[in-house]
Amino acid sequence: MYFSQHDIQQFDDRYRALMINSLSGFKSANLIGTADKDGNENLAIVSSVFHLGANPPLMGMIIRPNSVPRHTLENILQTQFYTINHVNTDIVVSAHQTSARYDKTQSEFDAVKLTSQYLNDFSAPYVQQSRVKIGLALRYTQTLEINKTELVIGEIIDVHIECDSICDDGFVDLEKMGTVAVSGLDSYHSTKPLGRLKYAKPFEPPQFIDLENQQPSD
Repeated sequence: MYFSQHDIQQFDDRYRALMINSLSGFKSANLIGTADKDGNENLAIVSSVFHLGANPPLMGMIIRPNSVPRHTLENILQTQFYTINHVNTDIVVSAHQTSARYDKTQSEFDAVKLTSQYLNDFSAPYVQQSRVKIGLALRYTQTLEINKTELVIGEIIDVHIECDSICDDGFVDLEKMGTVAVSGLDSYHSTKPLGRLKYAKPFEPPQFIDLENQQPSD
């Protein structure tokens, strides 16, 4: 099946959005936790979080154009802090429901029956039911001229992970914690590992890591 640029432009808006969003493949599913200066909490599901660097530890995400109220972006710009919380198999339905357009004064935590959690004096709320919780400080934003989406880059300040899910080399076992992936706008997937491969070097054959000897770190 072939689609030209002209074909794509002729699609119904919703059809085009679902199709094009699916083409980039499986993505991470995360809940972004924020609060404004008055303590009004917000929780929003985002599928555009990406690793940007380890030293300093940076993560980026893309937020849709600010042409309508974007409470997550507004709160991040106002307070400079936010959390990224992995969606797991136990909270998929509640996480998806945060995409509904609630009023700014309505906490999505309450609306979808997830629990806000404040840890180590970090000012933004975590999702208690998430098994990977990351606290970030805003470091950079940019409106991308090509489509007016917002690039948000934060530095990792705090990390909370179930202690038996980190291997001795630092690898985080996401399958063990039930972290899910998302494709398109509304399809959620559990994952099955195929294996970990050793660091690739020229002229050396690829080798799988012996996972049976990988032990969780303390």
